[in-house]
Amino acid sequence: MDLRFDNAFARELPADPEQGARLRQVHGALYSRVAPTPVAAPRLLAHSREMASRLGFDEAFVQSPRFAEVFAGNALLPGMLPIAANYGGHQFGHWAGQLGDGRAISLGELVTAQGERWELQLKGAGPTPYSRSADGRAVLRSSVREFLCSEAMHHLGVPTTRALSLVGTGEPVLRDMFYDGHPAPEQGAVVCRVAPSFIRFGNFELPSARGEHALLGQLVDFCIRRDFPELEGPGLREEWFGAVCDRTAEMVAHWMRVGFVHGVMNTDNMSILGLTIDYGPYGWIDDYDPDWTPNTTDKDRRRYRFGSQPMVAFWNLSRLAGALAPLFPDSAPLQAGLDRFASAWPRHERATCAAKLGLRAADDADLALWQDMLALLQAAEVDMTLWYRGLSSLDLAAADAAPALLPLEAAFYDRDKRDAQAPALRDWLARYALRVQRDEWAPADRRAAMDAANPRYVLRNYLAQEAIDRAAGGDPSGVAELLEVMRRPYADQPGREAFAARRPDWARNRAGCSMLSCSS
Repeated sequence: MDLRFDNAFARELPADPEQGARLRQVHGALYSRVAPTPVAAPRLLAHSREMASRLGFDEAFVQSPRFAEVFAGNALLPGMLPIAANYGGHQFGHWAGQLGDGRAISLGELVTAQGERWELQLKGAGPTPYSRSADGRAVLRSSVREFLCSEAMHHLGVPTTRALSLVGTGEPVLRDMFYDGHPAPEQGAVVCRVAPSFIRFGNFELPSARGEHALLGQLVDFCIRRDFPELEGPGLREEWFGAVCDRTAEMVAHWMRVGFVHGVMNTDNMSILGLTIDYGPYGWIDDYDPDWTPNTTDKDRRRYRFGSQPMVAFWNLSRLAGALAPLFPDSAPLQAGLDRFASAWPRHERATCAAKLGLRAADDADLALWQDMLALLQAAEVDMTLWYRGLSSLDLAAADAAPALLPLEAAFYDRDKRDAQAPALRDWLARYALRVQRDEWAPADRRAAMDAANPRYVLRNYLAQEAIDRAAGGDPSGVAELLEVMRRPYADQPGREAFAARRPDWARNRAGCSMLSCSS
């Protein structure tokens, strides 16, 4: 197995002169050299065969003890150079100062035979200079969730970081899951996550906040050179920021399309490449509710609720623009980038409306029709995923008749709310049927287009929790089974109907099945 590591970030950018995991404020440097802390008994629990193949790892190596040793942090492959990045960020709207990779350690940048660059990063690999008095470890439950979601989002067509492996450590990790003063030991695990780059908005915010403007410029130029090679000509920095705004808009539009809620949209959790990053207390909308957040830490303010994600993304981009301001003679180029987001978002919204409703294109009247539907879904407590899949198979010729709701029955959580909204829903379906007829689109073609935009399977929190429970009991096969389902989220998979069902009543308020804490 011939692997080539080209660790450009570590080679070209300033390093912390001190090595090791001693907690400290790191100035004038963008990363620290720190080795993963070995674990007692590494054991491979799951892996992504697509990512393993793409990276050049054959199945024999993946199944070998050596693989588990490397991706638990006990050993290194030739060419690996472990580092932890130094960055800051705004958390829940407030500047938090230096944050950094507190439990993530990048092993190196692997360049494949096809010329792709992939940074391999262990999450839960032990303390770093940025651990802020934490242990640098991760528990099994959060690691399963990150592993599964990274791959599920990719197969949904959402820009995302990827996951290579999930390795059990054989060591307990102490966590206060509910932040109620009752910590308890949990099983530890390490995820190897993979991306072309893990640079975040916060990587630029920290040197800017400290007045380290030369360092800031050095990072910007490096990021353009390595991660945005398609950009060329004059005004590179301006065009780069505009591209970041465009990519961020596209990413969040996909979140809204599939019903994903990130849960912690702090600026240190925003990828400069427009990739979904840092899967913590995320969730998918079950019953449609734009005010829902999966994060218990955010349950009062609901800053990061589903419906606010586009606005938060713009706010975060504004913080990035502020951090970059010292590199520009005036604010006009940065405002131009923000304007690109503001103009891109309506286009994405119209495209999402058209795709999800099966329209060739969406105008203002179609957006109003869509918003009327969403208000009804919220009032009737309707499952978002099931509604759209049911809508694609509806006989619209009978949409104004009483039985029209029957194919959508599985999407309703509350019969009383369903009955109360049934007349309004039937009226809406009649309006929708008339609108669809205007497109003169063959029903089979329209359904195929809708089913390509509206997933049958999403990684609902209760499904992930069931896989976690099995893994905690010694059976990781549930993780592999769920990953297999999520590899084909838009296809009907006979025999796997249980994975497409609405959230069961027992999961409505159970820990891990609805809202989650940041504890991991």
